[in-house]
Amino acid sequence: MNLNDAKAKLESLGQSHLLRYFDELDSTEQDALLDQIEALDPTLLDVFASFRHEGDAQRGKLEPLGALTLSDIAESRDRFENAGLDAIRQGKVGAVLLAGGMGTRLGFDKPKGMYNIGVTRPLYIFECLINNLLKVVEKAGAYVPLFVMTSEKNDEDTREFFEEMKFFGYNPEYVHFFVQDMAPAVDPDGKILLEEKGRIATSPNGNGGWFSSLVKAGFLPLLQREGIEWLNIFAVDNVLQKIADPCFVGATLLSGCECGAKVVAKADPEERVGVLCLEDGAPSIVEYYEMTDEMITRREPDGTLSYNYGVILNYLFRVDKLTALMNDNMQVHVVNKKVPYIDESGALQKPSSPNAYKFETLVLDMIHMQKSCLSYEVVRGREFAPIKNPDGVDSVVSARALLEENGVTL
Repeated sequence: MNLNDAKAKLESLGQSHLLRYFDELDSTEQDALLDQIEALDPTLLDVFASFRHEGDAQRGKLEPLGALTLSDIAESRDRFENAGLDAIRQGKVGAVLLAGGMGTRLGFDKPKGMYNIGVTRPLYIFECLINNLLKVVEKAGAYVPLFVMTSEKNDEDTREFFEEMKFFGYNPEYVHFFVQDMAPAVDPDGKILLEEKGRIATSPNGNGGWFSSLVKAGFLPLLQREGIEWLNIFAVDNVLQKIADPCFVGATLLSGCECGAKVVAKADPEERVGVLCLEDGAPSIVEYYEMTDEMITRREPDGTLSYNYGVILNYLFRVDKLTALMNDNMQVHVVNKKVPYIDESGALQKPSSPNAYKFETLVLDMIHMQKSCLSYEVVRGREFAPIKNPDGVDSVVSARALLEENGVTL
């Protein structure tokens, strides 16, 4: 895109201020800014205008959704696991690691997956996850293709770390990196912010952007060529989770459902987790802050909570269904956040309270776009050890304790 084209595009969008400092930039910075302007998605500004007028979209009718319980799984474990192992051996299963985050909340300025949770020896979050996946590789006798989604901020560090650690023993031929798409941030008037004189303020487009980012990176032909029919997506911060779990894979395949979700029974009615449910008859996830008191306390005749199964961000999706859904518009959520920006005088401002809005797509909406979802219960103490804080609940401290309980030497 040349300067005249950029001026024309921005004028039509009411965003001409993005070129305010253009003449102060060197040629490399100018080219980078023009590239960003070319990539701007005008529909996001329409989304924000709608949000200002109407707010976020309203939820539909919510109803409970049960699960394939631990006892159900135990009765059919061999059948489920054999089906899953067959699919893995046939190359039908891939895994997608959502690893775009930084370790900021842990006081760590590198990719979160590089955080060392070892005590007497180095043990990195990435290492824990690869070790978990290697157990499946050993059992199946076949590698699972692994796609690692990074962000603009941590891509280089993540790639270099995997190289330095020799991929933690995983065959590098089966590891593919791609960068998550970014979305601009706007002020309350809908004006796109600059984080530098030659750079638009952007942030990752939410965990629902993983498949579109993977496709944009050029990996859809690889999936089709290799015959990968299912993708297991999982977050970087749960060091105990089982990835490409043959039993989960097999149960989902045999169920005939379009996707699967690992869940844990809520520790108590008030636990702050998103719960798998039905929304207008389709699978969905209701966040804890969206639940009414009646929903929180409602129980089934056997005494179990009606809205009982919390998601742990470990899902299994069919590639063909995701590919078809790319033609549909996913809901874009507008989120109020603190965003550093360059003001009209060119000075950098670091706000102490939310000053801007980001655009995110969410994986929970991907679930809702499927016709059916297998809710698959797992044992919390064996598969759920998230690391979100330095100490307390869901922390480095609690994850270390759970790892030790599961026989991991720290």
